[in-house]
Amino acid sequence: MNSLELKCYWKSEEAHSFQGWDFSYIKGRWDCEELPWDYGSIVLTYLKDTYRLLDMGTGGGEFILTLNHPYHLTSVTEGYPPNVKLCKEKLEPKGITVKQVYEDDKLPFAENTFDMIINRHESFDSSEVSRILKKEGYFITQQVGGENDYDLSNRLIDDFQPQFPKHTLINNENALKKHGFKILESQEIYTPIYFYDVGALVYFAKIIEWEFPGFSVDKYFDNLCEIKEDIDEKGFIEGTEHRFLLIAQKQ
Repeated sequence: MNSLELKCYWKSEEAHSFQGWDFSYIKGRWDCEELPWDYGSIVLTYLKDTYRLLDMGTGGGEFILTLNHPYHLTSVTEGYPPNVKLCKEKLEPKGITVKQVYEDDKLPFAENTFDMIINRHESFDSSEVSRILKKEGYFITQQVGGENDYDLSNRLIDDFQPQFPKHTLINNENALKKHGFKILESQEIYTPIYFYDVGALVYFAKIIEWEFPGFSVDKYFDNLCEIKEDIDEKGFIEGTEHRFLLIAQKQ
């Protein structure tokens, strides 16, 4: 393809719709290593059928439905309007409570509401989590660390500055301890991520806008062309994923 055809193709990838938290559109065009822990299994280890459960940042509700927790005891929050709409259509008819959130420190629940709060890749305020969690309740979170995809972002975005450099395991541990939590388990890991064509990276970068601020094909076309040269030579471009896990209990 010539430059104009490449740009048109990449712009079509940039414009492709995204719903829930489902990256199946680029299946086979990217890859990342499995984490050394299984978030779902960990949640199920602590979860009891009688618990009032909250899933923060549920996306399209994909994960919460896999738990098969009693729907009348299940609540979810979500901030992204298209996902809120999706959850109201998919989860509310089952009896799951769906709440849209706008600020981490203003969750629409009373004090001491939940026995367990789970959070996969959603921002949170430790004080607010403590407020709505019952005493001896569990908070289990898997987070995307502040150094996530830094190398890819730096390669793609000119003068890139990370948005959340203080979002590390130790800083989150300290914040939870400050607000009355005991840390039961914590892990942190850096693993490789691979993209096998530029279109997949474009689709990814447009969705993960906080890691690729201001990204557009038009603005960074030259950088994309340089990345394409690397992929043509090596078969992929590699980045680094940053993840950490925290299991905490309110004292």
